[in-house]
Amino acid sequence: MAAKTVFKRHELKYLMDPRQAEEVCSAISEHMTLDGYGHSSIRNIYLDTGDFLLARRSIEHPLYKEKLRFRSYGKAEKDGTVFVELKKKYDSVVYKRRLSMPLDEAMRWFTSPEGKGPDTQIGEEIDFMRSRYPGIRPAMLLTYEREAYYANDGGDLRITIDSNILARLEDLDLTSEVGGHAVLPDGYTLMEIKTMYGYPPWLNSVLSGSRLYKSSFTKYGNAYKEMVVRKVPEDFRRISGGSRTVLEGAA
Repeated sequence: MAAKTVFKRHELKYLMDPRQAEEVCSAISEHMTLDGYGHSSIRNIYLDTGDFLLARRSIEHPLYKEKLRFRSYGKAEKDGTVFVELKKKYDSVVYKRRLSMPLDEAMRWFTSPEGKGPDTQIGEEIDFMRSRYPGIRPAMLLTYEREAYYANDGGDLRITIDSNILARLEDLDLTSEVGGHAVLPDGYTLMEIKTMYGYPPWLNSVLSGSRLYKSSFTKYGNAYKEMVVRKVPEDFRRISGGSRTVLEGAA
């Protein structure tokens, strides 16, 4: 089955402690099924300008923002294929466009004057974004373990749960081993609920019962805060009720 290349949906994020994650996963197991990727080790290279303009815009919560990344599911092979993804968010709706291409061609596209993307509509959109941000280049490797689920009732609901989120600013290679700065406090996970429609009653019930509330957390944006700005994200202060104790593993 061909991989999907165009997405349009709301993406709502929730930071979960171990107890909340256990309660959510118990409910998910009754209503959802692991998708085709199931459990996957995701590797991303985020592209940005020398002064991290895209990361800074991401954490300012503007009406419109965009990101560009290379993605592989598992450790990429040097002659393997990866996704090049353009992700935009406008007025709370996420639009994602992606294409697949050989890893070496994707890297050359953004690191060499001779690099060129595919002659397709999505390729042209990515090239247009590249022209808006002169000097955009690989800026951060961000990896995590993901469990991905789809709804048993055939609806568009999709839920992903990410753990062991690590980031680094060197050795930006999808063929390398994971490792780097821990973006979340120890034991915490990030859940993303993806849908264009409302939540089903069972999901509203577990969110309410577990006292889970929407977060503005972004993996790339908060890794930038911690690693470049050296600032503990406000999301973690809310988690800890103002205490820094829980943040020692993430600051």
